[in-house]
Amino acid sequence: MREFRYLKRRMKFRRAAQPRAPRIRRLAPAAWLAAPLLAGLLLPLALVPLRGGHEPAQEAVPQATASPAPPAAAAAEAPQPEVTVYLSRSGQIETLPLEDYVSGVLAAEMPADFELEALKAQAVAARTFIVRRLLAGDHSGVPVPEADVSDTVSHQAYVSQAVLERDWALGGRSAELAKLRRAVLETRGVIMTYKGQPITASFFASSGGYTENSEDYWSVAVPYLRSVASPWELEITPNLAVTVSFSIQDLLSRLGLDNTALHASAALPAASGKATPVSSTSSALPAVVLSLTDGHRVKEISIGGTVFTGREVREKLGLRSSQFTWKRQGDEVLITTYGNGHGVGMSQWGANGMAKEGGTATGILKHYYSGVQFSKVSTLLKK
Repeated sequence: MREFRYLKRRMKFRRAAQPRAPRIRRLAPAAWLAAPLLAGLLLPLALVPLRGGHEPAQEAVPQATASPAPPAAAAAEAPQPEVTVYLSRSGQIETLPLEDYVSGVLAAEMPADFELEALKAQAVAARTFIVRRLLAGDHSGVPVPEADVSDTVSHQAYVSQAVLERDWALGGRSAELAKLRRAVLETRGVIMTYKGQPITASFFASSGGYTENSEDYWSVAVPYLRSVASPWELEITPNLAVTVSFSIQDLLSRLGLDNTALHASAALPAASGKATPVSSTSSALPAVVLSLTDGHRVKEISIGGTVFTGREVREKLGLRSSQFTWKRQGDEVLITTYGNGHGVGMSQWGANGMAKEGGTATGILKHYYSGVQFSKVSTLLKK
C-alpha cells in the first residue's frame, strides 16, 4: 500500500489580491449527526423515498447575469465555509474558502472552452458534492484526518491555487481562468438538494446516448439519479467509440478464467429470451449478453460460461464504460466501448451539447438530476 506522509502544520495558499474569507467554525460531527437534516447523508448513496411532502420554502435557481458582481461585492456576502484539501503529489494540505475550491475543481474537471452554462452546471455539481461532505463531517477516502477531501478523482479532481496562479493566471491562460471564475461567481453559494438535503451530485465524461440508473452501477436506487436520454454529446464528443484489443489469454487472465472457458457452452438461463451473442465465432471465447440496463449498458454477460456484470467486465478489463460490443478477430478479441465513465448523473459532454443548443445551467441540472431543487449553502449552514 502506498505510504503517505502529512505535515504537522497545515499549508495555506491564498492569492494576495483576494481578501481572506472569514473562517466558519464547524459543528462537531456528533452534533451534525443529531440533526434530522443530515440523517440520510452518512451513506454516499443513501436511499431517499420518492413519496412524501417536501420542498424548501424558496428555490434559489442559478441565473446568468449580464455582468458578474465585482469581487469586493461578493466578499461582502455571507462568510464561506473553508475546505481543506489533501494534495496527493506534495502531501500538503491546502485550506481555502469554498468558492475558491470550486474554481479549482472546475479547472480540473471540465475543459475551459466548454460553454459557460455547462461550466456553471459543473460548478453547482462540484459545490454540492463538497457541501454534502462538509455537513456530514465525512472524511472517508482521505489519507489524513486533517483534510476534508483529496485532489483526486476518488473525490473530485482539483487544481491547487498555487498552480492556478502559476500556470493559468501567469501562464497565458488568464482568460480561461476568468471564464471559470465567472461560472463559479454566477452560481455562488448554490447547491442541489432533494427534500432539503444536498444530493450525491455524481457526474462523468460522456454517455453513449443515455445515462444510468444508480442501482445498475452502485446497487442502490436513488430517486434523483435516474436514466435519462443524453443525445447531445453523440456528435461532439471526441473518441465517443473506442476499440481496444486483448489476446485470448490476456482476457482470460484479467477475467479470472482458465482455458476451460474456451470450450464452455454459452448456455442461457431458461427465462432469458433476449440474450444477444456478442461473438459469432465458435472457436472464440463464448460470450453472450444476458441483459441490458435502462441506460443501454451491459447489465449481465456470460463469458466462457461465467456470468459477469457489465461493471465487473469494465473494471477487470479497464474499459472506458460498460456499454460495449465484443467480437473475435484472429487471435484477439476486439471490444468497442461507447462513452466514458460510470454513466450515473450528469454527462459533461452532454451538458456542453445542451448548452450549445441554448440550454441553461438550471435546465441542464434538472435534466440530469431528476426532481432536484436549488438551495443556498448559507441557508443550510443556519440549520
